Amino acid sequence: MPKVSKKKASGTNVAKPIPKLLVLKHGQKRVMVNRHKSYNVMLDNACKHFPTIPRNAMTFQTNQLDICEGQLVDITAETWDKVIESLTSVEVTRAELPLPIALPPSHGGSSNPRAISLRSNNDKVRLYLVLTSGDVLPVTIELSAPVQKLADIVARKSGDSTEYRTMWRGSRLDHDSSIGSNNISNGDSIYFIMAQVGGKPVIYLYSPSDVDVSVKLSLNPEWSFSAIYPVVTLKQEHGQHVEWNVRTHQDGSLTERNSGLDVSYLFWEAKTNSDAFPRPPTSELQSVDVFSPTSSTLGDMDSIVISVDKVTVYLDKSLKALGLHTEARTSFITYWLPSILKHEYIALRFVPQLAYERAAPLSLSPQPDIVTRVFMLFRGIRKEHLADWPNARMQAEKDVAWWADVVGVDLARASDTALFRVLEWGGMEVHAHV
Repeated sequence: MPKVSKKKASGTNVAKPIPKLLVLKHGQKRVMVNRHKSYNVMLDNACKHFPTIPRNAMTFQTNQLDICEGQLVDITAETWDKVIESLTSVEVTRAELPLPIALPPSHGGSSNPRAISLRSNNDKVRLYLVLTSGDVLPVTIELSAPVQKLADIVARKSGDSTEYRTMWRGSRLDHDSSIGSNNISNGDSIYFIMAQVGGKPVIYLYSPSDVDVSVKLSLNPEWSFSAIYPVVTLKQEHGQHVEWNVRTHQDGSLTERNSGLDVSYLFWEAKTNSDAFPRPPTSELQSVDVFSPTSSTLGDMDSIVISVDKVTVYLDKSLKALGLHTEARTSFITYWLPSILKHEYIALRFVPQLAYERAAPLSLSPQPDIVTRVFMLFRGIRKEHLADWPNARMQAEKDVAWWADVVGVDLARASDTALFRVLEWGGMEVHAHV
């Protein structure tokens, strides 16, 4: 019997590991995503990276198998789990939907080559309304109906009165226009994206002696103030800015000099200007050293993912490590808790101070000894998508002290009552399809 070489034996006995990642391709765009055996989960993944393709028109294709004979072949839902482990990449294509009605031949006998659809305002179309949560609402509606009617349906179904941006094929729809006037077709997907709001950033000033302080807060043009307190004049110059003139007191309270109001902190809130600064494709990885109000992201490598029932304890520990005192931690958690409780799991991360400073510069005169600015991003995660967050779930088990390094907090100086200290906290729920 012939001997089998060790090299050959090794080659036949050692199975090649199946890669955990898969490349999705559409046109010139390439996206690396987690590999899933579930066809529907992969559809969800592809929809968020290629939002211009309606879900009902999305098709996966491959030519990597011998059976394909070098041609791109559709992968059906029934065969997906049987072939996915053999593929390194998948083509994402848009299936051609049948044209509704073709114009009859002209009186001269020649046919119309473009198959133009004949539609009246009484005709109805079947549309898929895609919410920021990932839920899809199928509706049948008249072409004569205004786009606002779709937004009303979304508001009723979601129980949320927040203002939405209504997007179709990458463009925003005017809510006063009719569905038919936008050339929306049967089977199209309409995306409803909630406006992102920087929620309740508050600024505390602590000085060992009473002192008059000018506090100037500026916003880059990606967002605009929606509320400030105490109310002062809003100024516009390369983005909005406000300036408070306050007197600090040793008990931590402030007196706003123009109004004479005594307050515990300075308050502001801002909405993103997403029309002027459209979101880039969510597949473009955003550096953790960059904070963009209009396109904030959370990823598996820079965030933690945790179940909602563990969030309050995790946040209290994290915020304490970031230098927030008891009242600030309590106010932070209770402010965001109603939004957090809408989800089963959330991903969260704290923005590095330097990145946050570029989006919302803060300057004080006289200059404080130490400034600590804590800003949290978070979003809901569905249970069926937890597999997309393996590293973030592991990071949730780490000691929370690592957030101090991420944000850039000098805890010793931030806690030194002999210094003139500034503390700010705020956050934003990210509603993008990411």
